[in-house]
Amino acid sequence: MYIDSHCHLDFAELRTLLPDVLAAMQQAQVGGALCISTTMETFPAVLELAQQHPQLWATVGVHPDNEGVHEPTVAELLAGAQQPRVVGIGETGLDYYRLGERSVADMAWQRERFRVHIRAARRCGLPLVIHTRAAADDTLAILKEEGGFVPGADPTPELPPARGVFHCFTESAELAQAVLELGFYISFSGIITFRNAAELRQVVSLVPLERCLIETDSPYLAPTPHRGKLNTPAYVPHVAQQLAATKGLSLSQVAQATTANFLRLFSAVSLPLELT
Repeated sequence: MYIDSHCHLDFAELRTLLPDVLAAMQQAQVGGALCISTTMETFPAVLELAQQHPQLWATVGVHPDNEGVHEPTVAELLAGAQQPRVVGIGETGLDYYRLGERSVADMAWQRERFRVHIRAARRCGLPLVIHTRAAADDTLAILKEEGGFVPGADPTPELPPARGVFHCFTESAELAQAVLELGFYISFSGIITFRNAAELRQVVSLVPLERCLIETDSPYLAPTPHRGKLNTPAYVPHVAQQLAATKGLSLSQVAQATTANFLRLFSAVSLPLELT
């Protein structure tokens, strides 16, 4: 059995096809999928998916790329985290890839939003789902500061350190090593199947299997051989297949390990009875 650790089934491309998407998951032996919140405005729709379908779970948070949306407070994130079937905080993080005419200094609002998510995650004890693109140094620095990893500088030392996953990882081996040292997991998407992703597959080979998750980030980033088409959680076995090939493991080893890793990290997840 596989679990897709990151998808967006509330997006219009997939929401309208939901019965077919769920049927395809079952046929592909994908036993569950984590539906990721990207705005507070659309969080109710994400939550509804998780509460209506036993094989789906939800997070609460605001994606770093989303501007002009409601800015969440710690209290609002904590309220969302208390909802049944919410198992994580995010997706959150930093993204400096599309600065346009702005500078990194102009992205202070994004850094403050990231800090709010980390504070909420530590208070409720749920794992963070972190997005970082072209912002590795700041992402790591803020995570260390707010996450309880800097002795003597932690504003809430009574709370356990932050934990979570860096999703759709496309960054360097150096960042991967730093993430692992903080105890975080790393999730790989269909990008690792792309022909031009040799450098990323080198990173995959360095990440211990017991710290790997797999995801689709659907409806985007469909893996080979479906690249360019609509992505769905049913395609996550292709990611597992590439992970297995890169590491010289069997597909069943990767399926079993990544599912166990997901359940260990998102410990609030309860599997449907038929999957236990």
